[in-house]
Amino acid sequence: MVHMNAASDDALSASAPTHLPLPHVQHAMRGIGERLRTLRKSRGLTLDELSRRSGVSSGLVSQLERGIGNPAFGTLLQLAHGLDISIGQMIQVPDQDSVVVRAHERRLLPNDDGAKLELVTPGFSGSLEAVWSETPAGYDTSANPLKHKGEEFGLVLSGSKDVFLDGVQYRLGPGDSITYSSLIPHWYKGDEACTSVWVITPPSW
Repeated sequence: MVHMNAASDDALSASAPTHLPLPHVQHAMRGIGERLRTLRKSRGLTLDELSRRSGVSSGLVSQLERGIGNPAFGTLLQLAHGLDISIGQMIQVPDQDSVVVRAHERRLLPNDDGAKLELVTPGFSGSLEAVWSETPAGYDTSANPLKHKGEEFGLVLSGSKDVFLDGVQYRLGPGDSITYSSLIPHWYKGDEACTSVWVITPPSW
């Protein structure tokens, strides 16, 4: 259920948090760029082909591969989907060693839409991922519907959330759950704060 705004390409990526000095940000972006180029070439894709698959302009893809700029995390997410991998694989986030993830050990997943997202599975190398989601009142991702391969399951723990599947609205309250193909364009709204858990397979982060 992750939503990012790919239009804000000046936002910092997950590997380049705002508290890092500029040289560290640039070093992180060079590493991501090199990884992006390696993954694209290993799949035999040209810049234009990856652009079509991801919805990111070929010019921006070229810049990122050269370590230029600080893309929005959503842009990296689009590129990962275009490469048929998770974002964790692209930015090489290591898995935790333990099969148990304690509440205080959850890793915060950066995003720019106001939600607090935490990874509650050990990493991204498995066949599924689970995300703890806390969204504020007024949460709305309808401007940028998501569509990618896989399947998703959501369970609302508190509050309420509206899930839209290709425009069809489903309101979920505490204890309600929903399962759907991620190939269906989907987005989310919430009139009140909501806590929920989402399971995605294969991992989209």
